[in-house]
Amino acid sequence: MRLGDRVRRLWGYAAADKHPDGLDELKVGDPRFDDWDVVEDFAELETARAFRQSLAERGLDAVLTSDWPLDEYGRGDIALRVPPGRGPEAGEALEPE
Repeated sequence: MRLGDRVRRLWGYAAADKHPDGLDELKVGDPRFDDWDVVEDFAELETARAFRQSLAERGLDAVLTSDWPLDEYGRGDIALRVPPGRGPEAGEALEPE
């Protein structure tokens, strides 16, 4: 066991923590969504997924995209996108009431 593994185990981090849930929802380097409106940018996958889920619950089609793979903890440059022309509607849907 490497020193890093021992430290993570000591602090309660398992190796599985390095592979965030929801990676299958993220479209990495997919040009099909380049023309979709960017609603908001996020730095970590968990938060981005929550906002995408919120739009889906309101009946809006939305995807999470990134130009590059995320790091082992689910962090990176993540864009929440909706089909062209739907950006203003999606932005309003995400505003606090």
